[in-house]
Amino acid sequence: MEGEAHGVVVLRWPRHPRSVGRAREGLRKVLAAWELSGAEDIALLVLSELFGNAVVHGVVPRGREVETRYLRMSGGVRIEVHDAACELPRPMPLPDSDACSGRGLFLVAALALADRWGVTERTGPGKAVWAEVSTPDP
Repeated sequence: MEGEAHGVVVLRWPRHPRSVGRAREGLRKVLAAWELSGAEDIALLVLSELFGNAVVHGVVPRGREVETRYLRMSGGVRIEVHDAACELPRPMPLPDSDACSGRGLFLVAALALADRWGVTERTGPGKAVWAEVSTPDP
């Protein structure tokens, strides 16, 4: 995996729902290699939400890929999902308890401690949505 030895792993995926599971497996391997398995459950959920949003809402020309970047941090990992869509994500009003969707960014905010997620511009078209996940204290 590109950059793994330096604490950064960059992977590219087709913008397809099947890629979410493949990206999760890639992150699982990275966390194990970095001995950050304690953050795995939350990190995989955060990645699923961010990547799923890129697949569902990232309407871009055919052939564009979704890029994931995992950056090792002191005590955790920063998860970035890059896509070529320019529209920025925004949390929707909290859905009612019967809604089947609309909770993704609320979950990300809760799991990444609210102030440790966001959206940044990137070189070229699109954006990067990111969240930082800490390993639990022993």
